[in-house]
Amino acid sequence: MGTHAATCEIPPPESPGTAALQHGPWTAKGLLSRVLAVVERFLSGAEFERAPWVTVAFATGIIAWFWLPSAPAWAGLCGALVAICAICYASFPLRVVYPHLGRALSLLPLVVVAGCLVVWARSELVGQPAIERPLSGNFSAQVLAIESQPALGRDRLLLAMRDPLSGSGHDASPGNAIKVRLNVPGKGSTTGIAVGDLVAFRARLMPPAPPMLPGAYNFARTSWFTGIAASGSVTGEVKVVRKGKRSEWGLLDIRQSLTNHIRARIGDERAGIAAAFVTGDRGGITEADDQAMRDSGLAHLLSISGLHVSAMVGAVYLLVIRLLALFPWVALRVRLPVVAAGAGAAAGVAYTLLSGSEVPTVRSCIGSLLVLIALALGREPLSLRMLAVAAFCVLLLWPEAVIGPSFQLSFGAVLALIAVSTAKPVRHFLGPRDEGLAMTGLRHLALLLLTGVVIDLALMPIGLYHFHRAGVYGALANVAAIPLSTFVVMPLLACALVLDIAGLGGPVWWLAGISIDLLVGLARWFASRPGAVNLLPGTDTWAFLLFVAGGLWMGLWSGRIRWAGLPIASVGVFLLATAPAADMLVSGDGRHVGLVEDGGKRLYLLRNSESGYARDNLMEFAGIEADPVTFDKFPGARCNRDFCALPVRRSGTTWHVLVSRGRDAVAERSLAAACERSDIVISDRWLPRSCKPRWFKADRGSLGQTGGLAVYLGKARIDTVAQTQGEHGWWRPRPVHRYRNAPAPRKSQ
Repeated sequence: MGTHAATCEIPPPESPGTAALQHGPWTAKGLLSRVLAVVERFLSGAEFERAPWVTVAFATGIIAWFWLPSAPAWAGLCGALVAICAICYASFPLRVVYPHLGRALSLLPLVVVAGCLVVWARSELVGQPAIERPLSGNFSAQVLAIESQPALGRDRLLLAMRDPLSGSGHDASPGNAIKVRLNVPGKGSTTGIAVGDLVAFRARLMPPAPPMLPGAYNFARTSWFTGIAASGSVTGEVKVVRKGKRSEWGLLDIRQSLTNHIRARIGDERAGIAAAFVTGDRGGITEADDQAMRDSGLAHLLSISGLHVSAMVGAVYLLVIRLLALFPWVALRVRLPVVAAGAGAAAGVAYTLLSGSEVPTVRSCIGSLLVLIALALGREPLSLRMLAVAAFCVLLLWPEAVIGPSFQLSFGAVLALIAVSTAKPVRHFLGPRDEGLAMTGLRHLALLLLTGVVIDLALMPIGLYHFHRAGVYGALANVAAIPLSTFVVMPLLACALVLDIAGLGGPVWWLAGISIDLLVGLARWFASRPGAVNLLPGTDTWAFLLFVAGGLWMGLWSGRIRWAGLPIASVGVFLLATAPAADMLVSGDGRHVGLVEDGGKRLYLLRNSESGYARDNLMEFAGIEADPVTFDKFPGARCNRDFCALPVRRSGTTWHVLVSRGRDAVAERSLAAACERSDIVISDRWLPRSCKPRWFKADRGSLGQTGGLAVYLGKARIDTVAQTQGEHGWWRPRPVHRYRNAPAPRKSQ
């Protein structure tokens, strides 16, 4: 009887793609399996850096907190993401069959939750409610900081004082103070006042202002995260009641003394630029020079960031390692890169503290420290991982920075630089060749120009979104300005300060002044070229987010897959560039109203002046540079001392707009009749209920709830400031009427 050996076949391991075949290719499970298999193959085959995407997820959680309106929404988001993580972690097939996708779905939602919780916690810890109403009177306070602004003819004080309003909701106990920021008119008006002094003064205090228009600068939000509860101006003399103790470290005193020394040595005209390079104090820069630097794309040179910190750290690193290499006994017994890295780190930290520790400076300092650590360990110094760690550290300390232009511009520039320098074609272009020194120099010059163009293309949409204007020739200007500032201006300023210890810095200060004149002249020349500035009206945030998403995809991936982000970024840029300007702009108090001419070439204002914050904001948001004119010059306008009636024609429809301009009493019956004949009524006063226009009414009461308005007549849509603020602490939540679905007016006959 024969025997048969029992055999057992072990099936081969199942690949992710076989799951779809078992479930059928056209069933719901089959389609899901095929999609998951494609994603898994992509993640497993792509060069995937986890750290950058972890930082992006952390930033996404912070942005979600700003975007969502209230605490229940924040808590609901966190709960939903935690549930997704729990489901993914509990799903054994997902973790085994799709390991890369499973790890991503188990980790990234938790990081998003962490970002949301971090910014929520910081808001609760540092946020300071604003004073409830404006007030004037005599006050006393302790000086926390002094900022000299000679170019504006004033000084600025940051003060700590008890809440001047009793029963305002704040704890008025002696141990609980609020921060107040005051402007003191007059150049050098705070002479004799030091940090820590108790001062007495008469001033008018205001709550920090919310955005004047939807999407405009939000001083109330900035003040909330810096703990400022009021701002205002001094209307009399500031007197020192009691001298205070000097600060333990004296960093503010050292910074101000150094700024004063620079101003005395190089003159007021050049001191603003020089102090900006050394101490980060930009108060002495004239408005004309500041505007020229912005329009030429060189404004980043005035903000101490990557260029300045890198130059300082690099100079100290090279100087120390070269000097120590001259001594063989030291070179044979000590690891010179480690010692030089330590000296460079100390110089970078000292420079950061001295310059005020602004977010771009801290980011640059962290990045420089990581580069020094990489050099000491023999690792690649410039990488996405380094940038991700630096960004994560900044967001962990200042999560609110992610929505500000400073963070976006600085990290966007470095991301573009890394993306260009690590690309394979660029590495091949700079690879070693058997060629002369001149050709090698030309290659590096070409790469410098290419890098400038890429950085300009990456940063221009950011500048247009936040500031509504951006320079066109920034790449060309930076090719000349960056070497001039890095290798001429900064070394001359440093040498002059060192030589001043022995009283020998005079000739070097003269050379430094000439180099600053060259830099400013270069900026003015580029800013004055035809078409040097692009203007853009206020636009939709979704277009900007599309550009950011596409840009991050191109910057964080490598290989051909990165180009998948180009269409997304291009669509975002296209939507930004073609965004229509609002037809009408109304400030939150109703006193300032702007009407954009059909075609966007001219701006008509209810109240016009040669200059002013409101006028500049209306022009900036409208994307118009031509001088505005008043309502009485609008075609068909009828104005008297109390009201202006304007027929505004858009898309075949004539809108009849009535705007108040006076303070005198008006008969209610006459006002009601005028409102009935109008589609839109805007006033800075309270209007009676009998005033019923055909579309909407914006008066003192409704504007107090909605804030500033941007009116799009062609779309019959109104955007309000309140729609973007939610129930965050810097904006008191009130019920806001939604105008987006408002009925269109009757067409004129």
